[in-house]
Amino acid sequence: MHNLFYNFKERQTKLFNSLKKSFNSLKTRVLFSALLMIFILLPIVGLIISNAYEKHMVASLENELSAYSYSILAIIEVENNTLVMPEQLLENQFNVSQSGLYAVLTSSSALLQQKLQQNLPRKGSLVTGKLWSSQSLLAPWQPENFKQPMLGESLFYEAEIDNEKHFFYSLSVSFGSETQPFPMTLHIIKKQNSLTQMMTEFQHQLLLGLAGLMLVLLIIQYLWSVWTLQPLENLRSELSDVEQGKSQRLTRTYPTELTQVTEQLNLLLNAEQQQRLRYRNALSDLAHSLKTPLAVMQTQKELSTLTQEQLNIINVIIEHQLRKAQSAGQSSWYLGTAAAPIAQKLINSLRKIYQEKSLTFKVNIPSNINFKGDEADLLEILGNLLDNACKAAHKEIQ
Repeated sequence: MHNLFYNFKERQTKLFNSLKKSFNSLKTRVLFSALLMIFILLPIVGLIISNAYEKHMVASLENELSAYSYSILAIIEVENNTLVMPEQLLENQFNVSQSGLYAVLTSSSALLQQKLQQNLPRKGSLVTGKLWSSQSLLAPWQPENFKQPMLGESLFYEAEIDNEKHFFYSLSVSFGSETQPFPMTLHIIKKQNSLTQMMTEFQHQLLLGLAGLMLVLLIIQYLWSVWTLQPLENLRSELSDVEQGKSQRLTRTYPTELTQVTEQLNLLLNAEQQQRLRYRNALSDLAHSLKTPLAVMQTQKELSTLTQEQLNIINVIIEHQLRKAQSAGQSSWYLGTAAAPIAQKLINSLRKIYQEKSLTFKVNIPSNINFKGDEADLLEILGNLLDNACKAAHKEIQ
């Protein structure tokens, strides 16, 4: 159990470190911010457009039902306090059964009382009786739950009938004379299924459009980020060339924001080259100045054997430093030295020196590996290591 917890914690730490490393990349940050904006802003825009379209459709439907109501009011007649309606209406949907568009005329004692009295109520009352309905309405709907506005006013609302949602446009009017008022409310009713279907189709098209727009924006954002960050990629490539010794300075043209950085880097590289040159010259001058006194000292006959050996050692060191100084100006830290050829050169020499041991050398050095230093230093380091390995090895050196 402890091992499982430890492994889980280790994987979690690696994942966290990987994510942290990814977010250190400017390209990752740019793409992540673009994704965040696209997947947050576009759905919000889609929701706003969908709501606006739905409100527009509902408002259009209200105007449509209002137009139907006035066309029906124009053909209403009241004779001897009796409602007279034609058998057929101009709008054919009112004449087709269960077409989804219905018209109902209702009366109410409250409206009559409101007409007779001047104290008009502020709120609408419930309908109490059905006077007439269009041929499209076959179901025996009870008008008790229909809303009834005040005289001369209208209401637009939603209600359920037989577990189906409908839009209602109710308009209260009064026919007849002052002495014999005939108040009534005209209800224009339409099913919501047509609006629901239209909204579903619109939302489907809107979703497809937003998905396509997201894809296009993602492609544009990716190409834009690649183009914007290309100077940084060029700078990285040039610095890699300098590090590997393929170039000695930055030569490309960069945007204004990076110009000062590249100029400072070139100044630093030039200063390092000059410093290496001065170091080589100073070391060469020092070695040459010491060679003459050492030569004079070595010619003295009264020197002991020990002193003579020490002078020889000093002379070897001076010769080594001279060779090192000669190569210092050409192999600075940014140029480097290819490791594989040096290793192969040493192996070829050591095979001859230790020929009697018949040693096998296995080399695993990639061709692009560079030693950050001078060739003489690499020869000295690898030479000592390989020489010791040859002395200690029995059959194989890796």
